[in-house]
Amino acid sequence: MITRKSKREVQQMQDAADLLVATHKEIAKRVKPGVTTLELDTFVEKFLEEHGATPEQKGYNGYPYAICASLNDEICHGFPTDRPLEEGDILTVDMVVNLDGGLADSAWTYAVGNVDEKGQKLIDVTKEALYRGIAQAKHGNRLGDIGHAIQSYAEAEGFSVVRDFTGHGIGPTIHEEPHVPHYGLPNKGIRLKEGMVITIEPMINEGDWRSKMDDNGWTARTIDKGRSAQFEHQIVITKDDAIILTDQDK
Repeated sequence: MITRKSKREVQQMQDAADLLVATHKEIAKRVKPGVTTLELDTFVEKFLEEHGATPEQKGYNGYPYAICASLNDEICHGFPTDRPLEEGDILTVDMVVNLDGGLADSAWTYAVGNVDEKGQKLIDVTKEALYRGIAQAKHGNRLGDIGHAIQSYAEAEGFSVVRDFTGHGIGPTIHEEPHVPHYGLPNKGIRLKEGMVITIEPMINEGDWRSKMDDNGWTARTIDKGRSAQFEHQIVITKDDAIILTDQDK
């Protein structure tokens, strides 16, 4: 069932999102060669605790960490490890913050030191694709309008769009209806209505869009070892432009 959120529920999510944004900004200061993603995970858990919040995905269906840390060819749900980050790596950090019952979800891809030209283009195109999808997310439009905007742009730039993982509704639990594909046809799919809260989180690959699963049952990676990037915002559908709860540029 798709629900439309009250002003109170949206404000709870906004409070959580403000903390999530602050957390990502702290992570950005720490992503550099030699740092491990386990160190980032420990930092995030402590930072959230200090601010009265918890990492919502820790324990979700048995997931053991505060963040997902997906590196290079890992598409999503990467486990933090003790491998030091290296110059030129591409790292996506995805997390869900629970603050007094309000949930906020956002992923961000970070360049570790200097990334090669194609890797930087992958990051830039993925971020732009997110905002092109958000531009279509308004009352009266359909889910296909979001997916089409993302897919048509990313593919024109020479990249592929992951189809095995989608955005989603959120609140009061992490994953709710509707599923929000990052590919599709315009004027198709569920119609968006004012008050819906969804995530848009395109995962864009250098090569083939298909994925394979690691033995841990969580981490998805590209089938051809091409790199992957992801950017995610949580938004509220309105009659006009969507409100980006997880906006880092306020």
